[in-house]
Amino acid sequence: MPITVHAVRSVPKAATASIAMVTSEAVSSGVDGFDAAVLEMAGFEGKADQVHLQPTGGGFAGLVGLGPAAKVTAATVRRAAAVLARSCSRHARVAVRLAAETDLDAGSARQALAEGAILGAYRYTEFKSGAADTDGDGGQPKLARVDVVGSTSVAAKEALERGVATAGAVCLARDLANEPGGSLTAPVFADKAAEVAQQAGLEVKVWTEAEIRAGRLGGLLGVNRGSTQPPRFVELTYEPEGAPAATLAYVGKGITFDAGGLSIKTAQGMMAMKMDMCGAAAIIGAMSVLPVVDAPVRVKGYLPMTDNMLGGDATRPGDVLTTRSGKTIEVLNTDAEGRLILADALALACEDEPDAIVDLATLTGACMVALGPSIAGLMGNDEAFIEQVRAAADRAGERVWPLPLPADYAKQIESNVADIKNIGGNHGGALTAGLILKEFVDDAICWAHLDIAGPARAESDDAEITKGGTGFGVRTLIELASTFAPSS
Repeated sequence: MPITVHAVRSVPKAATASIAMVTSEAVSSGVDGFDAAVLEMAGFEGKADQVHLQPTGGGFAGLVGLGPAAKVTAATVRRAAAVLARSCSRHARVAVRLAAETDLDAGSARQALAEGAILGAYRYTEFKSGAADTDGDGGQPKLARVDVVGSTSVAAKEALERGVATAGAVCLARDLANEPGGSLTAPVFADKAAEVAQQAGLEVKVWTEAEIRAGRLGGLLGVNRGSTQPPRFVELTYEPEGAPAATLAYVGKGITFDAGGLSIKTAQGMMAMKMDMCGAAAIIGAMSVLPVVDAPVRVKGYLPMTDNMLGGDATRPGDVLTTRSGKTIEVLNTDAEGRLILADALALACEDEPDAIVDLATLTGACMVALGPSIAGLMGNDEAFIEQVRAAADRAGERVWPLPLPADYAKQIESNVADIKNIGGNHGGALTAGLILKEFVDDAICWAHLDIAGPARAESDDAEITKGGTGFGVRTLIELASTFAPSS
């Protein structure tokens, strides 16, 4: 279970660690309760992510650095809180206060603090035999509660509650991403999505294989041909209180395991392919808290789900699939499968005529080559909407970077036997993949594509990021639903 976060007036006696977040200027001028000579000997200068802990009569006192006051942002506080949670993981209850004067407003700081503490403390323990051990013998953290010292006003509590809800949504997406593909099959994934929806008060519809076939989702069926597990297609709907300000569509890739199909991946390339459903997981996580944050827009989620395997009747290179829109795709590489299932989902989303569409997909290794492992590629057909998505990501503390969709590159996806083919040339793979998706989006509808192949997974812990599934995209989608303004 995630740790809990509470607003308190003063440090509770039950807290065994009391931590202050401080700027480098505060350390230079002296921090109450800490000897300047001791801090100097320890090398603590209040730099971002620095930690200093020292024993007191009844427990521990400590400092976490925020760096220069002028550079403190919500991301700074989020990172510091995550570092704090890791450093104090053996304490069941920790008190923390923001002992720094910065330009960051109190609400944003508190929300970020709650997010960072919960995300930094996150561990996936479903298959750990020592998961129940909380006294340290099995290496499991026991931090259960963080008390934020200061205001207990309604606004202060609401900021913490939003942070807790947001972090919980990210943890949900991480749990889904970290579960093995052998147990999180498409039917199980769909059932979990439906369970989350019911608990959150969302509308949910799960398409069976027969309904998928009747619905002419040829891309999804083509990818599923090599599998012994039936496909699923999940629709989630969030309705705000009162008349919605607009309608957003969220489309997420839900490949529960990607072996590459007949264009089989290498053993190394297959190791992390249980996480090829991180786009769908992020949407489930984000939509689960839209009622909590009272998003003013209607949001519909479209989640195609299957694995990509090598069964006896698997789609062959050279096969042609007919998608929901009627457009045909020549499949020349069965490992370029995400765009095939997203083609159907994007077409369905367009049929419902939303004001804008965002799709999330662990789509291309080429995007990682371009932007590295920590930044998502952002593409689309409307510059104003792309900027809205980018701004939402910036506020949420998730890094994205715009990439072009050059019209002349569309020549690379021309097919001799079908409307298009599912791969481009040897270079610019993230861009040609985006151009393929664009083929299935109505030009009159604003659309943005987030290629999250890099940041959806981490090789190691780093502040609020934990090794494995990161839940990337959840915070951006929540922020976008909270602030979206349709084009006039």
